[in-house]
Amino acid sequence: MNLVESLRAHRLLAIVRGKDPAAALRTVRTLAEEGIAAIEVSLTTADALTVIKQARTELGPGALLGAGTVRSAADATRAIDAGASYLVTPALVDGLESCGIPVLMGALTPSEIEIAIARGAVAIKLFPGALGGPGYLRALRDPFPEVPFVPVGGVDAQAARDYLDRGAVAVGVGSPLVGDAADGGDLDQLRARAVTFREVAAGETP
Repeated sequence: MNLVESLRAHRLLAIVRGKDPAAALRTVRTLAEEGIAAIEVSLTTADALTVIKQARTELGPGALLGAGTVRSAADATRAIDAGASYLVTPALVDGLESCGIPVLMGALTPSEIEIAIARGAVAIKLFPGALGGPGYLRALRDPFPEVPFVPVGGVDAQAARDYLDRGAVAVGVGSPLVGDAADGGDLDQLRARAVTFREVAAGETP
Protein backbone atom coordinates (compact mmCIF):
# COMPACT_ATOMS: atom_id res chain seq x y z
CA MET A 1 0.00 0.00 0.00
CA ASN A 2 1.24 3.46 -0.88
CA LEU A 3 -0.07 5.34 2.12
CA VAL A 4 1.01 8.77 0.92
CA GLU A 5 -0.72 8.44 -2.43
CA SER A 6 -3.85 7.16 -0.71
CA LEU A 7 -3.85 10.10 1.69
CA ARG A 8 -3.20 12.50 -1.19
CA ALA A 9 -6.20 11.06 -3.00
CA HIS A 10 -8.61 11.14 -0.05
CA ARG A 11 -7.12 14.11 1.87
CA LEU A 12 -8.81 13.09 5.13
CA LEU A 13 -7.74 10.75 7.95
CA ALA A 14 -10.40 10.11 10.59
CA ILE A 15 -9.11 9.44 14.10
CA VAL A 16 -11.30 7.26 16.32
CA ARG A 17 -10.68 7.33 20.07
CA GLY A 18 -13.23 6.29 22.67
CA LYS A 19 -14.15 4.58 25.91
CA ASP A 20 -16.64 2.08 24.48
CA PRO A 21 -15.25 -0.62 22.18
CA ALA A 22 -18.61 -1.44 20.61
CA ALA A 23 -19.30 2.25 19.98
CA ALA A 24 -15.80 2.70 18.54
CA LEU A 25 -16.42 -0.15 16.11
CA ARG A 26 -19.78 1.34 15.12
CA THR A 27 -18.01 4.64 14.55
CA VAL A 28 -15.45 3.05 12.25
CA ARG A 29 -18.22 1.29 10.37
CA THR A 30 -20.26 4.50 10.02
CA LEU A 31 -17.29 6.53 8.80
CA ALA A 32 -16.57 3.90 6.17
CA GLU A 33 -20.23 3.89 5.11
CA GLU A 34 -20.06 7.68 4.74
CA GLY A 35 -17.11 7.47 2.37
CA ILE A 36 -14.28 8.27 4.77
CA ALA A 37 -11.63 5.99 3.32
CA ALA A 38 -8.73 6.38 5.77
CA ILE A 39 -9.48 5.60 9.41
CA GLU A 40 -7.13 5.38 12.38
CA VAL A 41 -8.08 3.69 15.64
CA SER A 42 -6.05 5.12 18.51
CA LEU A 43 -4.50 2.54 20.83
CA THR A 44 -5.86 4.63 23.71
CA THR A 45 -9.32 3.42 22.71
CA ALA A 46 -10.76 0.84 25.08
CA ASP A 47 -9.88 -2.64 23.77
CA ALA A 48 -8.39 -0.98 20.70
CA LEU A 49 -6.79 -4.11 19.29
CA THR A 50 -10.10 -5.95 19.24
CA VAL A 51 -11.72 -2.95 17.57
CA ILE A 52 -9.02 -2.98 14.88
CA LYS A 53 -9.31 -6.73 14.40
CA GLN A 54 -13.10 -6.65 14.06
CA ALA A 55 -13.01 -3.59 11.81
CA ARG A 56 -10.48 -5.30 9.55
CA THR A 57 -12.76 -8.30 9.24
CA GLU A 58 -15.73 -6.09 8.37
CA LEU A 59 -13.98 -3.66 6.03
CA GLY A 60 -11.77 -6.16 4.24
CA PRO A 61 -8.06 -6.42 3.49
CA GLY A 62 -7.89 -3.36 1.26
CA ALA A 63 -9.32 -0.85 3.73
CA LEU A 64 -7.10 2.03 4.90
CA LEU A 65 -7.35 1.02 8.55
CA GLY A 66 -4.49 2.03 10.80
CA ALA A 67 -3.46 2.14 14.44
CA GLY A 68 -2.72 5.45 16.12
CA THR A 69 -0.93 6.53 19.30
CA VAL A 70 1.74 3.92 18.61
CA ARG A 71 4.50 4.68 21.11
CA SER A 72 6.78 1.64 20.91
CA ALA A 73 7.86 -1.24 18.73
CA ALA A 74 5.78 -3.52 20.96
CA ASP A 75 2.71 -1.38 20.25
CA ALA A 76 3.47 -1.66 16.55
CA THR A 77 3.72 -5.45 16.65
CA ARG A 78 0.40 -5.81 18.46
CA ALA A 79 -1.31 -3.39 16.09
CA ILE A 80 -0.01 -5.17 12.99
CA ASP A 81 -1.10 -8.53 14.39
CA ALA A 82 -4.58 -7.06 14.90
CA GLY A 83 -4.77 -5.97 11.27
CA ALA A 84 -3.49 -2.40 11.08
CA SER A 85 -2.14 -1.58 7.62
CA TYR A 86 -0.28 1.54 8.74
CA LEU A 87 0.90 3.10 12.00
CA VAL A 88 0.57 6.62 13.35
CA THR A 89 2.75 7.86 16.20
CA PRO A 90 2.30 10.95 18.39
CA ALA A 91 6.05 11.59 18.49
CA LEU A 92 9.42 10.21 17.44
CA VAL A 93 9.46 6.45 18.08
CA ASP A 94 12.43 4.09 17.79
CA GLY A 95 12.35 0.65 16.26
CA LEU A 96 9.68 1.02 13.59
CA GLU A 97 11.96 1.05 10.56
CA SER A 98 11.54 -2.67 9.91
CA CYS A 99 7.90 -3.07 10.93
CA GLY A 100 6.89 -3.78 7.34
CA ILE A 101 4.03 -1.28 6.99
CA PRO A 102 3.98 2.51 6.43
CA VAL A 103 4.55 4.81 9.40
CA LEU A 104 3.11 8.31 9.76
CA MET A 105 5.40 9.68 12.47
CA GLY A 106 4.61 12.56 14.77
CA ALA A 107 6.93 15.57 14.67
CA LEU A 108 6.69 19.32 15.15
CA THR A 109 10.04 21.06 14.75
CA PRO A 110 12.39 20.97 11.75
CA SER A 111 14.85 18.86 13.73
CA GLU A 112 12.16 16.35 14.66
CA ILE A 113 11.03 16.20 11.04
CA GLU A 114 14.55 15.30 9.93
CA ILE A 115 14.77 12.58 12.59
CA ALA A 116 11.40 11.13 11.62
CA ILE A 117 12.44 10.93 7.97
CA ALA A 118 15.71 9.25 8.97
CA ARG A 119 13.67 6.70 10.94
CA GLY A 120 11.74 5.72 7.86
CA ALA A 121 8.55 7.76 8.18
CA VAL A 122 6.68 7.95 4.88
CA ALA A 123 4.90 11.11 6.02
CA ILE A 124 4.94 13.52 8.95
CA LYS A 125 2.06 13.84 11.37
CA LEU A 126 2.44 17.53 12.20
CA PHE A 127 1.39 17.45 15.85
CA PRO A 128 0.03 19.30 17.67
CA GLY A 129 -1.02 21.20 14.57
CA ALA A 130 -2.96 23.81 16.51
CA LEU A 131 0.26 25.02 18.11
CA GLY A 132 1.48 26.63 14.89
CA GLY A 133 -1.59 26.51 12.70
CA PRO A 134 -1.74 26.63 8.90
CA GLY A 135 0.82 29.44 8.79
CA TYR A 136 3.41 27.21 10.42
CA LEU A 137 2.80 24.49 7.84
CA ARG A 138 3.29 27.05 5.09
CA ALA A 139 6.64 28.06 6.62
CA LEU A 140 7.75 24.41 6.76
CA ARG A 141 6.95 23.87 3.09
CA ASP A 142 9.93 26.03 2.03
CA PRO A 143 12.70 23.90 3.62
CA PHE A 144 10.75 20.64 3.24
CA PRO A 145 8.98 20.88 -0.12
CA GLU A 146 9.05 17.13 -0.74
CA VAL A 147 7.87 16.03 2.71
CA PRO A 148 4.23 14.89 2.96
CA PHE A 149 2.61 16.62 5.95
CA VAL A 150 -0.61 15.57 7.71
CA PRO A 151 -1.54 18.16 10.37
CA VAL A 152 -3.35 16.71 13.39
CA GLY A 153 -4.75 18.35 16.52
CA GLY A 154 -7.53 20.91 16.70
CA VAL A 155 -8.40 20.56 13.00
CA ASP A 156 -11.96 21.76 12.47
CA ALA A 157 -13.54 22.18 9.03
CA GLN A 158 -12.11 25.63 8.38
CA ALA A 159 -8.64 24.69 9.59
CA ALA A 160 -8.78 21.60 7.40
CA ARG A 161 -9.42 23.75 4.34
CA ASP A 162 -6.59 26.11 5.32
CA TYR A 163 -4.10 23.29 5.82
CA LEU A 164 -5.02 21.66 2.53
CA ASP A 165 -4.69 24.99 0.75
CA ARG A 166 -1.19 25.35 2.21
CA GLY A 167 0.08 22.03 0.94
CA ALA A 168 -0.92 19.34 3.42
CA VAL A 169 -1.42 16.00 1.67
CA ALA A 170 -4.25 15.30 4.11
CA VAL A 171 -5.53 16.35 7.52
CA GLY A 172 -6.06 14.12 10.53
CA VAL A 173 -9.32 14.86 12.33
CA GLY A 174 -10.43 13.47 15.66
CA SER A 175 -13.08 15.05 17.85
CA PRO A 176 -14.26 17.73 15.38
CA LEU A 177 -15.36 14.83 13.16
CA VAL A 178 -15.95 11.91 15.52
CA GLY A 179 -17.41 13.90 18.41
CA ASP A 180 -18.75 11.56 21.10
CA ALA A 181 -19.70 8.77 18.69
CA ALA A 182 -16.94 6.45 19.92
CA ASP A 183 -18.29 6.88 23.45
CA GLY A 184 -21.82 5.93 22.39
CA GLY A 185 -22.96 9.27 20.92
CA ASP A 186 -25.38 10.00 18.09
CA LEU A 187 -24.40 8.35 14.80
CA ASP A 188 -26.69 10.63 12.78
CA GLN A 189 -24.68 13.61 13.94
CA LEU A 190 -21.51 11.72 13.05
CA ARG A 191 -22.87 11.18 9.55
CA ALA A 192 -23.62 14.87 9.18
CA ARG A 193 -20.11 15.84 10.27
CA ALA A 194 -18.65 13.25 7.89
CA VAL A 195 -20.48 14.91 5.01
CA THR A 196 -19.03 18.29 5.99
CA PHE A 197 -15.45 17.04 6.18
CA ARG A 198 -15.80 15.01 3.00
CA GLU A 199 -16.90 18.19 1.20
CA VAL A 200 -13.91 20.06 2.61
CA ALA A 201 -11.56 17.31 1.45
CA ALA A 202 -13.13 17.55 -2.00
CA GLY A 203 -12.36 21.27 -2.12
CA GLU A 204 -15.85 22.55 -1.37
CA THR A 205 -16.50 25.44 1.02
CA PRO A 206 -17.06 24.25 4.60
